[in-house]
Amino acid sequence: MNDVINLAQKLSLFDERWSPKTIARLNDYEIKVAKLEGDFIWHAHDDTDELFIVLQGQLTIQLRDRDLMLSEGELFVVPRGVEHCPHTDGEVKVLLIEPVGVVNTGDAESSLTASPETV
Repeated sequence: MNDVINLAQKLSLFDERWSPKTIARLNDYEIKVAKLEGDFIWHAHDDTDELFIVLQGQLTIQLRDRDLMLSEGELFVVPRGVEHCPHTDGEVKVLLIEPVGVVNTGDAESSLTASPETV
């Protein structure tokens, strides 16, 4: 991956929701883009924080004690071990930076668990 990466172009390559796609690696981290829409599942990541950067749309991250609303250009780091549930009222495009091998559904088994994929 020695080329400039265009986020909009990478996002145009797929339509799946809740299925992050790796677009680059940074040391032991994967840079991913994803399209989100509707409700996800409650889950936690016991071994890592989770970073959401909203590129387009509005994302609600539900925590057990409050809801956080993120708009374009905003980010939030969910601390490791904190149960959360992303939700959108329309399509949202996000950028994620996660350690290699992080599963999108964390500790929860679900039909929404995505297989690793690079675009």
